[in-house]
Amino acid sequence: MAKIAKKRAAANAKVEAEKAYSLEEAMALVKEVNTAKFDASVDLHVRLGIDPRKADQALRGSVSLPHGTGKTKTVAVFCTPDKEEEAKAAGADYVGLDDLVAKVQGGWTDVDVVIAMPQVMAKVGRIGRILGPRGLMPNPKTGTVTPDVASAVEEVKKGKISFRVDKYGIIHTSVGRVSFSPENLVGNANEFLQTLQRMKPASAKGIYMRSVTVASTMSPGIKVDPKTIK
Repeated sequence: MAKIAKKRAAANAKVEAEKAYSLEEAMALVKEVNTAKFDASVDLHVRLGIDPRKADQALRGSVSLPHGTGKTKTVAVFCTPDKEEEAKAAGADYVGLDDLVAKVQGGWTDVDVVIAMPQVMAKVGRIGRILGPRGLMPNPKTGTVTPDVASAVEEVKKGKISFRVDKYGIIHTSVGRVSFSPENLVGNANEFLQTLQRMKPASAKGIYMRSVTVASTMSPGIKVDPKTIK
């Protein structure tokens, strides 16, 4: 059995494994039990009562977190020449079309978000096999395929995140950093969880939000009572 470090053991002791905390309690506790020496990410892991194999239950979407993510995201925009300056002015880190397609074909994927205009998706589709597995393929459902690329870039830079359910019916996402105040973490988490609640598929049966867990990059998981989500 692997030996547990003293700091981690102390953190584990502060979390009652079987207790379902309120969201406010969980966000205060996750800051207290974090053992990382860096500004770790605070993540939510939400298990949903859905079947991702069904098309209408394969949830994916986006949400703008009111207090941002605490991370500056690198954005690439595939657009027509007349929109390049708008994208750059909005804060895009990489802008282009044929040159960017060739760059990705050469193996480059050093970005966090890819945005594209509908008119250029035929060309972006050529690199779908590279972008797709990395979660970078633009999609209308997440607002990353749009004619208004400038607004899309601004939203991402301000804290818009994209998410999708995995094959086990779980959605994993970051809602901030441990340096955030508990109030800001709660505000971001509530915005994300309320968005999930609004996306509940009509065909989903039984309990929809089955479990919610909060954890930082290096902390024990903290169970959250879904009933405390406002």
